[in-house]
Amino acid sequence: MTAVGGVLLFPGAGGSSASPSLVAVDKALVAAVEAPGGGPLPVVRADFAYRREGRRAPDRPPKLLAAVRDEAAALAAAAGADPASLVLGGRSMGGRLCSMAVAEGLPAAGLVLMAYPLHPPGRPERLRIEHFPALDVPCLFVSGTRDPFGTPEEMEAHTAAIPGPVTHRWIEGGRHELKGADATVGAIVAEWVAALTRH
Repeated sequence: MTAVGGVLLFPGAGGSSASPSLVAVDKALVAAVEAPGGGPLPVVRADFAYRREGRRAPDRPPKLLAAVRDEAAALAAAAGADPASLVLGGRSMGGRLCSMAVAEGLPAAGLVLMAYPLHPPGRPERLRIEHFPALDVPCLFVSGTRDPFGTPEEMEAHTAAIPGPVTHRWIEGGRHELKGADATVGAIVAEWVAALTRH
């Protein structure tokens, strides 16, 4: 396994790169994981263009996926890292788009998917899993046990379609926002990325 060369994180549809949840993960990673050449691991929290432009509604998926590819290439170049050594992910929509980009062929060492939006609340038939069989990288899912976007049972049933190794970590009583669990989520992500680096 290639040592993890950097981590790229995107927010959910209504959040930004400055959201406390992403900041907590960033801090935990920098504190716990070394870069291959020594020093703190490069971590980038990125915003999609619509957010930077002050718009509330996300762009169409092709533009969002292009942003994931562009930001991954920029991080690899800035860190002097192999693109295949990056861990990609984020919260809700941000993580989902990273997983879609990897399914389409973007190289990655793993995916961190916090509060993955398996389906819209109250619409369990509208699953966002078509790309799961193409995810041949390690995947970490961190979700609340009371998330209306997907129950633990639904998540575990559908992520079984992922060929790469899947790890589930549950925040007891947590809803989609994982409110009050930022430090816990940060510690979970840092521990998983550190273990990935050691493999």
